[in-house]
Amino acid sequence: MARRYDCNEATDRATGLREAASAVRRGELVVLPTDTVYGLGADAFGSEAVADLLAAKGRGRNMPTPVLIGSPNTLHGLVTDFSEQAWELVDAFWPGALTLVARHQPSLQWDLGDTRGTVAIRMPLHPVAIELLTEVGPMAVSSANLTGHPAPEDCDAAQGMLGDSVSVYLDGGPTPGNVPSSIVDVTGKVPVLLREGALSAEDLRKVVPDLEVAS
Repeated sequence: MARRYDCNEATDRATGLREAASAVRRGELVVLPTDTVYGLGADAFGSEAVADLLAAKGRGRNMPTPVLIGSPNTLHGLVTDFSEQAWELVDAFWPGALTLVARHQPSLQWDLGDTRGTVAIRMPLHPVAIELLTEVGPMAVSSANLTGHPAPEDCDAAQGMLGDSVSVYLDGGPTPGNVPSSIVDVTGKVPVLLREGALSAEDLRKVVPDLEVAS
């Protein structure tokens, strides 16, 4: 039976975060608020948990799960060949609505789907999400919706779609909107904007002037 906690109430928030962390460590799924939409999360290093996440959404391995982290310092253990321009984007826009596609460390024991050696990674600007990520470490997190349905902007919408496939719901109230993060590929010599979301190409070029936009 899924449990839900009101993170706008201090006692419920503390209990909810504790229960969510325990669930993640057991390989279960949790729903958490972010600065874009609600996310469905699992331990990034739990291959069975990530498989459960994809199954809950009705999503195939051909659409790998992004990873959320609680601090930029976590990048050092996760990615390789991370350029100076990539770090400049992190400094300018994290925490926030910028996802970076980078090459992950080949030694990492995780299975996020068919990633071809890369990972889409972000630090969200939401206190509940950051607190949970700080406690449990990197999480595989995708929008908390069934594939083909709108990404949820509140906990009710997420729970209505995912039900008891999720152990713990952290209700942080409505999110600021359903505008997704912008995605920039930093695996090459020049950053490439793959998806324009909350941040425009113009915003990003203030930091990396040679940014290209994928056709």
